[in-house]
Amino acid sequence: MEVLKTIAEMRQARKASKKTMGFVPTMGYLHEGHISLVRQAREKNKLVAVSIFVNPTQFGPKEDFRTYPRDTKHDLSMLKPHTDFVFMPSDEEMYPEGYDSWVEVKGITDMLEGSARPGHFRGVSTVVLKLFNIVQPNRAYFGQKDAQQLAVIKKMVKDFDVNIDIVACPTVRESDGLAMSSRNTYLTPEQRRSAPVLYQSLQLAQELAKQGEWDALAIRKEMTKLIQKESQADIEYISIADNETLKEIHRIKYPALVSMAVRFGRTRLIDNLVLEE
Repeated sequence: MEVLKTIAEMRQARKASKKTMGFVPTMGYLHEGHISLVRQAREKNKLVAVSIFVNPTQFGPKEDFRTYPRDTKHDLSMLKPHTDFVFMPSDEEMYPEGYDSWVEVKGITDMLEGSARPGHFRGVSTVVLKLFNIVQPNRAYFGQKDAQQLAVIKKMVKDFDVNIDIVACPTVRESDGLAMSSRNTYLTPEQRRSAPVLYQSLQLAQELAKQGEWDALAIRKEMTKLIQKESQADIEYISIADNETLKEIHRIKYPALVSMAVRFGRTRLIDNLVLEE
């Protein structure tokens, strides 16, 4: 496994091999959810590259960029059995002095996380397109847990005619259903005990739809009631939307994306589930 810290090094490594490459972009502090993406990349490609870069441009001024968890030694030990290249650029390498070009995907970024975190997806789209141009993979792997991010990346790739296959991978969960996330480490023991209610509420939505409940508002109300039973949980939004456009729907039409953001103290968690026939 080679650890590369400059764009020139990464490009030279890619140039040296014409083999198929799978790519997993991450912000580090890796867990089994990330490794599941890496394993899937390994199954379909001769080479696997992973980036570790805590991207400053996708964090708002009051968000957790400075305190975002980091553990490079642990990350590299997890990646070593599965990975050929790890790209670990500095902030200055990715955004040198005078940098002032941005990628904005309109429409699909106006709601949900885009509304709650202004500028977030501009930073995500910009850094992902830069990474694609640097790494030059054949396929890139993203988790379904960040459903809106996945939709934004797919649209960006389509609109810019980027010749990379975007592979969506299932959300990896803890044994109690909580979606794996680097931010789970922020939770207090009491908040951690409450957090599985997110997945429980998604399962409730799925069950109601299976039973023939077509009213999205009614489903959201039942989800809200369940989450509010946990005193640690503070709902930011619950959405039931078209899975492609992310526009809210009034009646269930498959496939539908049920998604949410809920705060537990200072920790903001997101989760989602796609309702299908």
